[in-house]
Amino acid sequence: MKGFEIVKGWARELMDIMILFIALGVLVQIIFGTDSTGFFGKVTGNLMTFVGQLGQGGFVGLIALLVIMTIFSKRTNTN
Repeated sequence: MKGFEIVKGWARELMDIMILFIALGVLVQIIFGTDSTGFFGKVTGNLMTFVGQLGQGGFVGLIALLVIMTIFSKRTNTN
């Protein structure tokens, strides 16, 4: 069982790094625009599309948002 705990710890750390890169990508695209940030791709566009899909989903989108928030809150509470 110790192996599962190690893998879960690595997965949590990897998610934290990915969230930092997403935040950095959004910040860079806000400052420099989307045309000059080739490394970060279309981070802000993808986030806006995701939020739009949740909004168009109505009640299902609300449930999906609650599930995502629950996953992140459980992850941060276990640290």
